[in-house]
Amino acid sequence: MAAAQTSPSQVMGSYIALVLIWAATPLAVVWSISGIHPMWGLIGRYTFSLLLMLPLLKILQQSFPVNPLALKSYVAGSMNLIGGQFFMYLAASYLSSSLIALMYGFAPLLAGVVGHSILKTQKLKWFQWLGMVIALCGLVVVFLGQQNSGFHLIGVGMMMISLVSYVFSIFWVKSINAPVPAMAQATGSIAVSFLLSMLIVPFVWQHFPTAISSAKALSGLAFTVVASSVVAMLCYFSLLHQLAPSTIALTNVITPIVAMCLGALLNHEHISFTAVCGMVTVINGLLLYFGQELIALIIKPKTA
Repeated sequence: MAAAQTSPSQVMGSYIALVLIWAATPLAVVWSISGIHPMWGLIGRYTFSLLLMLPLLKILQQSFPVNPLALKSYVAGSMNLIGGQFFMYLAASYLSSSLIALMYGFAPLLAGVVGHSILKTQKLKWFQWLGMVIALCGLVVVFLGQQNSGFHLIGVGMMMISLVSYVFSIFWVKSINAPVPAMAQATGSIAVSFLLSMLIVPFVWQHFPTAISSAKALSGLAFTVVASSVVAMLCYFSLLHQLAPSTIALTNVITPIVAMCLGALLNHEHISFTAVCGMVTVINGLLLYFGQELIALIIKPKTA
């Protein structure tokens, strides 16, 4: 398959691009739904993304398999989009962008626990369990420091559901292992997500946006369509053929730092000193948990 011909430098480039895009996505989501119902932000994202991807498939002459295995893979991929993103958009009404990114930092932990306890595909070492405990303690500190600034228990619950959907999608697509090009996989998953998002329309029709959105909202929508849904999904599904699920989820280790800076600089989000200490603790826990994989990810391209 084409994925097997991908060079180590291309893998690293896709990985870095995915980290940067996903770091900025929570802020883009918060901006895109400013003044409108969150679900219309999600529906608009998948509508415009699909309108962009379909012509790209034609222009680049990419194949689009529609056999049963490929269709199953598209459905599996949509669990990250319509499943995970559905609840993230709802959570964006309750949480700041930096807290959303921080919660996604727990995706690698969840992926590791699933692989260890349920799928039996990996065995966690003592320092990984220690890293998990440290990260969880750090998250508690963040919540204590942000109780009056961008924190809401409902939003946290929605983000937990989003995380489960995201991790489930990774393992499902990986287990299907369909011989589908990354662009076809991204397009198919977005198409399924678009169709499922249409089921939401009757419930939010009364909230249909009637006014022209602000420049900030439009820029947020443009970013989620072009970068988050198209470019990031191409990188994401390409990497799924190259790396382990837990390594894919590892992209979320660095995103909280970048997202926190973006939220403070561009969205004037207040982050207390206690919350900063908690975020540092979380990231240290994640680094301890995935220290070996980080080192392997850095060294592998150099030794390939």
